[in-house]
Amino acid sequence: MIPLVDLKAQYASIRTDIDAAMQAVLDQTAFIGGEELKQFEAEFAAYCGAKACVGVGNGTDALYLALRCLGIGPGDEVITVAHTFIATAEAISLTGAKPVFVDIREDTMLMNPDALEAAITPRTRAVIVVHLYGQPCEMDRILEIARHHNLKVVEDAAQAHGAYWQGQRVGTLGDVACFSFYPGKNLGAYGDGGAVVSQDEDLIRRLRRLANHGRLEKYTHEIEGVNSRLDGLQAAILRVKLRHLDKWNAGRQRHAAHYLEALRGSGVKLPMVHPQAESVWHLFVVRLREREHLQARLKEQGIATGIHYPLPLHQQPAYKYLGVPEGSLPVTEKVASEIVSLPIYAELTTQQVETVSKAIQTVISALQNL
Repeated sequence: MIPLVDLKAQYASIRTDIDAAMQAVLDQTAFIGGEELKQFEAEFAAYCGAKACVGVGNGTDALYLALRCLGIGPGDEVITVAHTFIATAEAISLTGAKPVFVDIREDTMLMNPDALEAAITPRTRAVIVVHLYGQPCEMDRILEIARHHNLKVVEDAAQAHGAYWQGQRVGTLGDVACFSFYPGKNLGAYGDGGAVVSQDEDLIRRLRRLANHGRLEKYTHEIEGVNSRLDGLQAAILRVKLRHLDKWNAGRQRHAAHYLEALRGSGVKLPMVHPQAESVWHLFVVRLREREHLQARLKEQGIATGIHYPLPLHQQPAYKYLGVPEGSLPVTEKVASEIVSLPIYAELTTQQVETVSKAIQTVISALQNL
């Protein structure tokens, strides 16, 4: 069996350090807040090149809290893409603002800056760029458009821990950046978790207050807040994993390069990385019209696959009320019908990558001979 991701293999490689870190938290009984959280926030901010970081309950909360602290609310519009996990749009909706979906580029499957510019209205207050599959968006062009229209830029970096745009890590490209530590991420906790980073230390201070019942001191609540905190156990786990992140990302990059070479000319459409970007390959996504056939044949051989994401947000029942007509985001809709995610994680072996690649070549060859 070749799984889509193998968290057991990852745990086995760092078991001693993880177990020790968890035991230390248990011994200290520092479950909410504590030194592990304080240290992780400092270390992750430094890793991203940001001035400040606050740990929160999950990636969705990170986006919601960031938007709230940017002043986004009812009557506002926030532009993003429909080719992403629903959390991106949910965060907008939770503030009372309206999500506005724009199309993606077919080559990178990321936000099309031209579509962004065309969607701006007098009510537009912000844009959420989604660094999907581990690759940063075209941030120079997007930032230029945003500055011209006085828009805030939020980075949804839930799949891009450690990725670079023009030599600069994601997390410091926009006004604020949001990360998820869902277990399957490149940097994943052993439960839910998230973080917000920024060069704006005052914004992070306000976000920390909002996320902790509107307080910075124990029983003084300056505003009505929410409860969204990264707990001490998860922070301790993430501190251990952060030390390995660059090595793990390099492993993903090697496997992606192997896939790209092995599958060139095979008949599947391969992912494209912008020349100014360095992807960390959270997912390796190919495209094929006959994807269901491909998935079924690979499953027979014990090879797991996934689809991220089969139904774009503008076509989800939850967002029917927006009234976005079918066909309005043609590239998004086309891509969603063809994408297939292949196994990729640091512990994957070269032999496993070859096995997957050869299986795909065999399936497509058979299709072409029908």
